[in-house]
Amino acid sequence: MAVTLAELARRFQGKVRGNPDVTVERVATLETAGPRDISYVSDRKYLALLEKTSAGAVILAEADASHFAGTALIVDNPHLCFARVASLLYPPPKFKPGMHVTSVVSPTARVAKSAWIGPHSVVDNDVVIDEDVFIGPGCFVGANVTVGARTRLVAHVAINDRSAIGEDCQFHPGVVIGSDGFGYAKDDSQWHKVPQLGRVVIGNRVEIGANTTIDRGALMDTIVGDGVKLDNQIQIAHNVQIGENTAIAACVGIAGSTVIGKRCTLGGQAGVIGHLAIADDVHITAGSLVTSSINQAGIYSASLKAEPVEKWRRNAARLHHLDEMARRLDKLENKLQRPSEEQEN
Repeated sequence: MAVTLAELARRFQGKVRGNPDVTVERVATLETAGPRDISYVSDRKYLALLEKTSAGAVILAEADASHFAGTALIVDNPHLCFARVASLLYPPPKFKPGMHVTSVVSPTARVAKSAWIGPHSVVDNDVVIDEDVFIGPGCFVGANVTVGARTRLVAHVAINDRSAIGEDCQFHPGVVIGSDGFGYAKDDSQWHKVPQLGRVVIGNRVEIGANTTIDRGALMDTIVGDGVKLDNQIQIAHNVQIGENTAIAACVGIAGSTVIGKRCTLGGQAGVIGHLAIADDVHITAGSLVTSSINQAGIYSASLKAEPVEKWRRNAARLHHLDEMARRLDKLENKLQRPSEEQEN
């Protein structure tokens, strides 16, 4: 696909400085871009690369435009504009509706004529597949599942019984939705499984990365709100609720019955223990462990940086003596306070 800068400015509320008739076909980095490519700068540390770039056009903020002599698309948010331009130039691949000869589709399933069921995919009883849905190769859609319009299961995605999937979602390979939550009752030394009777309900415009798993609720539903973005290899346990437009990076683990608010972010390898509530607009930095509820918006951290092993061992040894040191400090403070109190008397 090719598009002029004038058209991009019209679509994405920008203005062109230079030749509005410049046509771009691809997106690229400043270092690799050619005359038919468009690039961008959203971090000022990359401004020095503008001098040598061969890009046909660059997306810039007004404050940075003076650093580039070539044709530019000036916008308020260069990174967001670049994402939208890339989506325009690289639309999802089109597919021909139908069912592959190797797919297995229950006669009680309702599959829209505009949908595609790929090779070796299974669609179970009473499933509802809406308009323009793409079910890639090797997927499993369990009984009584609903899949909203234009949702795309890339490949080898499993959506287990009774799950409800919204519109315009994208699930990458290895995603598992609606597996049983980790629920067991203990009887002396043995564990007895607690039936997981809830569902997983996923809103619209949700994207889920490769090998991420979302467990069904025990009694109530596990809920993922509209616009949520989940990275690869995330574990979301039973009865968790995630608010709209929250984004969660790779390898995060969220234990059961935790409620996460809207517009939150969780950095990579963060962990959240169960039965907590996290307010809207909370941002958890990478590697943090959340062990209590967070009631106010803000940025939260709970981790120690890596250090040379010798220093870490010394510090770890001192940690074991913190209680003793605190008691000794209290005694010393009390001694220091007594003479001053006696002088006052």
